[in-house]
Amino acid sequence: DLLGRAGQLDEAVGFISKMPFQPTAFVWMALLGGCRVHGQLEIAKHAAENILELEPRNASTFVLLSNIYAAASRWDAKVKVRKLMEDCRVKKQAGCTWIEVNGELHSFAAEDTLHPQMKEIHAELK
Repeated sequence: DLLGRAGQLDEAVGFISKMPFQPTAFVWMALLGGCRVHGQLEIAKHAAENILELEPRNASTFVLLSNIYAAASRWDAKVKVRKLMEDCRVKKQAGCTWIEVNGELHSFAAEDTLHPQMKEIHAELK
């Protein structure tokens, strides 16, 4: 993780290849995160392939890789990753947040329209 954050992605790959045990999906995900920060497409693809070999239904991998491609304006590759995600029937969980107002807990999910005070909330946000 530290090597990836520092932009030393080649060194990180070398470190992973020399580990005395099989790298976990968490190890590869840390590398993929470093690739996102530093825009390293080829290493990102390598990391994502390794994650998906270990955890083929890991939605985060598909989303992160497609976002890396989008940041590099590689729209064709982004579309392919999202299509592969769809073909594999992997779904990203909607974002969710909670807030306490006057001692009452409210939860919201992305695209949520079911909250009983949604009109008032949207009016306040505008």
